[in-house]
Amino acid sequence: MKVRSADRPSDCAFQLHWISEAAYYKALNRGFESGKKIDDWLFAEHDFFNMLIMRYLTISTEDGGMSIKGLRRLAKSIGVENSETFTQKDELIRAIQIIMHHESCFNNHLSNHCHPNEFCLWRAECNKMIAQWHI
Repeated sequence: MKVRSADRPSDCAFQLHWISEAAYYKALNRGFESGKKIDDWLFAEHDFFNMLIMRYLTISTEDGGMSIKGLRRLAKSIGVENSETFTQKDELIRAIQIIMHHESCFNNHLSNHCHPNEFCLWRAECNKMIAQWHI
């Protein structure tokens, strides 16, 4: 079992530090224009969650696919309520897409599969599930 180093910040502390630093640089890039602190924070938070999704998806691709447990952990970390109650991967992916305001190309109908020219974070996971459903 891995033990967290005493010097390593908690996940929550890391998240807050990352977001606050990113928000600072967003403000710096626009000259610290007043009245934009909340926007800077929300955009930085969104960037953090997108980075987290990319990290999970990259790891899952390397490991052969994301487990339901991994998807639940990801969903919980970005704020999907009651993520432990979801039993289907497609339900979890859709809940994550909704909370992140991502356009949903995830679809379990073979005739409505992903468009090859459009960027989608979930394409590999979606294609794996569609292949399993139609075997």
